Amino acid sequence: MNTSLVAGQKENGASIQARRIIAYVVLGLVSFLCLFWFYILFINSTRSHQELSAGFTAIPSTHILENWTNLKNGTLPIFNGIFNSLFIAVVTAVLSTYFSTMTAYAIHAYDFKFKNFMFTFILMIMMIPAQVTALGFLQLIGKMGLDDSFVPLTIPAIAAPSVFFYMKQYMESTLPLSLIEAARIDGSGEFRTFNSIVLPLMKPAIAVQAIFTFVSSWNNYFTPALVLHTDTKKTLPILIAQLRAADWLKFDMGQVYIMIAFSIFPVIVVYLLLSRYIVGGVTLGGVKG
Repeated sequence: MNTSLVAGQKENGASIQARRIIAYVVLGLVSFLCLFWFYILFINSTRSHQELSAGFTAIPSTHILENWTNLKNGTLPIFNGIFNSLFIAVVTAVLSTYFSTMTAYAIHAYDFKFKNFMFTFILMIMMIPAQVTALGFLQLIGKMGLDDSFVPLTIPAIAAPSVFFYMKQYMESTLPLSLIEAARIDGSGEFRTFNSIVLPLMKPAIAVQAIFTFVSSWNNYFTPALVLHTDTKKTLPILIAQLRAADWLKFDMGQVYIMIAFSIFPVIVVYLLLSRYIVGGVTLGGVKG
């Protein structure tokens, strides 16, 4: 009896160990495939245009400073593009996450007429592509005198249906209505309840959506290309497209790669700053469970 029990435990332990090894191998392979392209980007940013034209190699070259110097001293306002992209992405992330959380809180915490209709209507808007409304959007900002400015690229982020939906679903599982009622009984105002109680509970969800919104705005080319016309106001994706579309006599693939490599650094920094809230939220949920 004891012998069979010990044998069964050994078999169970061996099975768990085998599954763990398979999981580590798969995770390692996926990580390698994800990081390999960043390695190629780094390698290509260290090579000159002539070396890139000769073919691919996995060995870094010595032209990274030369590529950066040529890019910095070129005709494109690189530093203006970095500031513009950073400003638009940060403002968009802040406005989108804050007001989407506030909208989700209103739908979650209040009972009012047409509540279900408003929720469905917001989700319907999420299905409309930006390309469909682009012409009307351009006509509207033209009549308002907002063309070639950052306002049309930041203020509309207040209405973000996808972020709202994520926040609403997260509230369903983490924000009990009894907590809101207790705050009201204690005399807390609605804005104080939202800013002091709801927002701290929503930190993991806000961090996730802030990362997604920042990256989406940082990489956005379509809308800024339609709105911005002055070179000093253009964002990095527009400048990268202009650099790639340069005349073949001035085209330098090394500058293109160094600019692309430099443009991903802010995204990595934002992820590193906000990822601890995601990990903290997962850990907190595991402890409560």
